[in-house]
Amino acid sequence: MTPSITRLSPADALAEIAASPAGPGIGAFFDLDGTLVEGFTAAIHVGDRIRRRQAGIGELLGVFDAALRYRFGRLEFERLIVRAAGYLRGESLADLDELGERLFVERVASRLYAHMHEIVQAHQRRGHTVVLSSSALSIQALPVARFLGITNVQCNHFELDGDGRLTGGIVRPIVWGTTKAAAVRQFCADRVVAVQQSYFYADGDEDAASMALVGFPRPVNPRAGLAAAAAAHGWPVMCLASGRHGPVRRVRSLARHVRSEERGV
Repeated sequence: MTPSITRLSPADALAEIAASPAGPGIGAFFDLDGTLVEGFTAAIHVGDRIRRRQAGIGELLGVFDAALRYRFGRLEFERLIVRAAGYLRGESLADLDELGERLFVERVASRLYAHMHEIVQAHQRRGHTVVLSSSALSIQALPVARFLGITNVQCNHFELDGDGRLTGGIVRPIVWGTTKAAAVRQFCADRVVAVQQSYFYADGDEDAASMALVGFPRPVNPRAGLAAAAAAHGWPVMCLASGRHGPVRRVRSLARHVRSEERGV
């Protein structure tokens, strides 16, 4: 008999958090792409390079080939992200950080899941230790974390030379799958966070290892593998019908305001 999936509505999730113990000893870990944000932030960055004609034909073909091979399980994530970093070799990290902020305001802010934003805020109101735990690169993850008021971020970082320019490599260990789970476990140990009282929100199959660590695994719009794991383990699943945080103009305006305050403008 095939196990059934237990559904968890956003309203029930908020009520559960409101009734949970307060304090920083409880962690709330959030994946980025497909969980906090609809789609993939990396695709937005690649699209921007294409629109500005910064990507040559070799890069375009390489990106599409790598994306297809990764989707069908023929390319490991580590090789995919290193290949992507290789195309940016020699770029200034400061310039890329500025680009990440601009793309967040212009294209990413409107893709935030409204219900997930509310869940982040609910954990923050309880004083929980909120963490953005993502395999995305810093230029994609950090603008979202700043907007949501998340100060703890686990993500991948570019390897830099002495001048702050990209070498084409990624700082090891690369955050993904079991290495992300190890990072979550170590974070909890270092910060005296109770793993078995903590939450983990994600959509991807690769995050099943992280979900198995915590007491409250919360798949969000899970892909096939994670949905199967959720059914097998009895993890309640949240299915969000609408991905856009609206109205778009208000979100972009708020994002610009937050960026201006951070810069002292």
